[in-house]
Amino acid sequence: MPDDLVVSPTLVVPGSDLSERFSRSSGPGGQGVNTADSRVELSYDVASATLPDAVRARLLERLGARLVDGVLTIAASEHRTQLANRKAARERLAALLAAAASPPPAPRRATRPTRGSKERRIAAKKRRSETKRNRQGGYE
Repeated sequence: MPDDLVVSPTLVVPGSDLSERFSRSSGPGGQGVNTADSRVELSYDVASATLPDAVRARLLERLGARLVDGVLTIAASEHRTQLANRKAARERLAALLAAAASPPPAPRRATRPTRGSKERRIAAKKRRSETKRNRQGGYE
């Protein structure tokens, strides 16, 4: 369906889950600024979305600060036309959902510094110490 929002190859948000609201943009725009509703607010209800449980839980956790009652809202008003703002809002929502739905990174495996890196660090500290010690002479 062309109204669907493709977030990733495995995650597609149905167009029926998205709601758009239009209002007047602020700022300069000439004669049309007071009549054209070019600002777009795109809302997506993450809490009641038709998503796999693991993905929904990850989205709710990562986007928790941006959600109001489980609804994520994106506003776009940087373009002069409603169509361009709709496209910008959809792209921004897709990028945000893709980043939040991505799986967590693999856990870091602890490693120890090599002998050479330890020696280089100590040598650099000694050079720095020597530089500062050489500065301590009085100015006459």
